[in-house]
Amino acid sequence: MAVAETFYDVIRRQGVTRRSFTKFCSLTAASMGLGATGAAKVAQALETRPRVPVIWMHGLECTCCSESFIRSAHPLVKDVILSMISLDYDDTIMAAAGFQADAILKETREKHKGQYILAVEGNPPLNEGGMFCIDGGRPFVEKLKEMAEDASAIIAWGACASWGCVQAAKPNPTQATPIDKVITGKPIIKVPGCPPIAEVMTGVITYITTFGRLPELDRQGRPQMFYSQRIHDKCYRRPHFDAGQFVEHWDDENARQGRCLYKMGCKGPTTYNACSTVRWNNGLSFPIQSGHGCIGCSEDDFWDKGPFYKRLSNINQFGIEANADKIGFAVAGAVGVGVAAHAAVTAVGRVTAKHDDKAPPKA
Repeated sequence: MAVAETFYDVIRRQGVTRRSFTKFCSLTAASMGLGATGAAKVAQALETRPRVPVIWMHGLECTCCSESFIRSAHPLVKDVILSMISLDYDDTIMAAAGFQADAILKETREKHKGQYILAVEGNPPLNEGGMFCIDGGRPFVEKLKEMAEDASAIIAWGACASWGCVQAAKPNPTQATPIDKVITGKPIIKVPGCPPIAEVMTGVITYITTFGRLPELDRQGRPQMFYSQRIHDKCYRRPHFDAGQFVEHWDDENARQGRCLYKMGCKGPTTYNACSTVRWNNGLSFPIQSGHGCIGCSEDDFWDKGPFYKRLSNINQFGIEANADKIGFAVAGAVGVGVAAHAAVTAVGRVTAKHDDKAPPKA
C-alpha cells in the first residue's frame, strides 16, 4: 500500500533545504500567532501528516476570493497549493475541463471519501430549482450537496458563501443562500470578506493541515484567530477617534491629516476582521489606510445595512466616553450606539457645562 506524501516529502524532492523548511515553519507559526513553540509544532505536523486533499468549488460569485488567495505572501500560495495541500480540483484554475473535470471530481470523492476538505467559493441560488447557477449541466446546489456528503469539513470562502453577499441582497431574485443553510451535519468554517484577506485564507488552510482540526470558531462560525477583534480596535486612526478628531468632508484638512473616518461612514467599529493587523498586499495597506472607511464587507447583510457613507447612528442612549468600547464588546449589534455616544459626548458635556454655568451656586 502506497504511503501518502507529506508536505516535507514534497519540498525535499523539490530541493528545498532543511534550513529553508525550518524558516518556513517559523514564519508560518508567526503568521498564525502560535507563540514560541508554534514553529516546532508546525514542523512536526508537516513532516508527519499526509497532505490534505482539497476540492475547491465555485457557485454564484465573482472569483475575487481566488484572486485574493493567489496573492498570499505568508505562506506563498505556491507552497500551499503545490506542496502543503493536494488541490485535486478547482474548476477555475485547473487545466482540465468538461468531462475530464467531472471525472477528477468523481475520482477524488471515491478515493478520499470522508478525508477531503470541500472549499466553496460563492453560494447556491435555490430559486426555480437552482437554474441560476448551472455547473456541468446540473444546478450547482446539487453538486454542492453531493460533494459535501463525503467531505471531512467545509470552508466557506468569502461573504458569498458565508452570508450570501450582494447576490442575496434585497430583493434576492435568485434566492442566493449561504451554504450553511443548505448543508447540515458537517463542520463548516466561515471565512468572510469581499474578498477575505489572502493570508487569512492560507492561514486557515495551514492550521487545518498542521493540526488536523478546524481552528476555534466564534459564535458565527468564523476562526477566532482572525475574527476576534474589531477593525476599530487596532486601527492606527483610533487615537483620533478617542480625541474626537474626525474627517467631516473627503477633502478637508482633517482628511489630509489622516484623522478618523467614523463620520464618513466607516464601519470599522462594528466589523470583525484582521484588516488593521494583517493588512493587504503583503501587509502594505488596508482601506482605512488608503483614506476610505471600512464598508464592513465581512459582516452579515452588509449590503442591506444602509449606505456605505452613512455614519453609524442607531443612538438609543448616551454614555460616558469610556463606555463606547464596553458597549461594543458586549453587544456587537449595539456598537454603533457606543460609537455615536462617544462622538456625542463632547456636545453633551458642553450642554451640561452651560447648564451648570446658569445654575445658581450650591449652598
